[in-house]
Amino acid sequence: MNETAALPDGWLLTVAVLAVAVLLLLIIRLRLNAILALILVSAATALATGVPPDELVPVLTEGMGSTLGSVVLLVGLGAVLGRMIEVSGGAAVLADGLLRLFGERRAPLALSVASLLFGLPIFLDAAFVVMLPVIFSVARRMGGSVLLYALPATGAFLVVHALLPPHPGPVGAAEIIGADIGLVVVLGLAVGLPAWYLGGYRLGLWLGRRHDLPVPAIFGGEDDRELDGPPPGMGVLLFLLLLPLGLIFLDTGLETLAVAGAVDPGSLWVRSAAAVGATPSALFITVLMALWLLGWRRRHGGDVLDRLIDRALAPVCGIIVLTGAGGMFGAVLTRSGIGEALTGRLDALGIPLLLAAFLIALVMRVAQGSATVAATTAAGFIAPAVEAGGHSPFQLALTVLAVAAGSIVLSHVNDSGFWLVRGFLGMDTATMLRTWTVQATAVGALAFAGTCLLYLLS
Repeated sequence: MNETAALPDGWLLTVAVLAVAVLLLLIIRLRLNAILALILVSAATALATGVPPDELVPVLTEGMGSTLGSVVLLVGLGAVLGRMIEVSGGAAVLADGLLRLFGERRAPLALSVASLLFGLPIFLDAAFVVMLPVIFSVARRMGGSVLLYALPATGAFLVVHALLPPHPGPVGAAEIIGADIGLVVVLGLAVGLPAWYLGGYRLGLWLGRRHDLPVPAIFGGEDDRELDGPPPGMGVLLFLLLLPLGLIFLDTGLETLAVAGAVDPGSLWVRSAAAVGATPSALFITVLMALWLLGWRRRHGGDVLDRLIDRALAPVCGIIVLTGAGGMFGAVLTRSGIGEALTGRLDALGIPLLLAAFLIALVMRVAQGSATVAATTAAGFIAPAVEAGGHSPFQLALTVLAVAAGSIVLSHVNDSGFWLVRGFLGMDTATMLRTWTVQATAVGALAFAGTCLLYLLS
């Protein structure tokens, strides 16, 4: 039973505002370690919203555990793969290839376009971690703030993660609302490409120039060659980058086909392919291939590779715990019923369907952090109104995109992805709010503006 059911909406909303305000005060003003601040505020929020004291620790650990379950292997394996590509000289080879193709003056555009393509079938967190060595190598080569190169890439990842199947948010929303997946893809591209160029690439450039940040040393550097010998060839490197892409697309693509009724989700071959294509499995297989192609095949012994893995994992332990603490705070807010209280207030205003879809998703995003949960929850809230409205397939797909656009706006301290990006880029919380949060909000707002334009034309 939800202990918060009897609490008035006004109290829940007040607690939510105070929780975020106190968290930002502790981290930004008082300089308390972000992990400790998240634990403290999560515990206080849970108690203030009716969690019994004897259940407090289980609630917090379950919230952190559910986040760490998906993050530990992703971050750990991604860090190992990233360090192997970096210290073998592979990241420099990939950076040289991108710069030759686009030209040095368009290095941020090269990274943004590559991230746009790379992020299509792979979730944002995994794509970001795998692309980081290339981003860092280009940033070292070209000079200037690492954000000048990282933010155009994150903007691309945000667009494809939020708006385009086979990512889980738009797929789940389309299934709930009853929209055609193919039409969502076509209209998602029409809406997403302008949002990417303006909010992802152009705004990313502007924000990157305003905030000077050195390249972190998480993966080592080009002068830190633990794997000596000539750099690997472009073919080997592209294989290692595209392997997780292909395996994950196998999973997400089959999931999309199952939603459309084209394959049987219960069949053995579909379930087996899904297991191989799950993000941790795909990254684990890729790390094994990297150990062979960059290590054992080139006569590097087990001791060398073991030290490399240890050095890859050590810097990301803090990132993993921080990301889990962010997920714990989001889980507490979800359990509190704050999202439902906000949505209920919004529903009572009687606003137009498309705007309601966007705002409900935005409210759920702000309340609990996850873009996927925000999209699917908002779709469930508006599904009855959609069914009663007699909308065309075109309008149904645009309603899905309105939900998807709202689901990435105002990413902040209850979003585990916020802390993941903060940790890997070495930013403080205030800078994250001025860059990542601003960029995510701009991408979502631009996507919604494009959706409204198409809806008016329909």
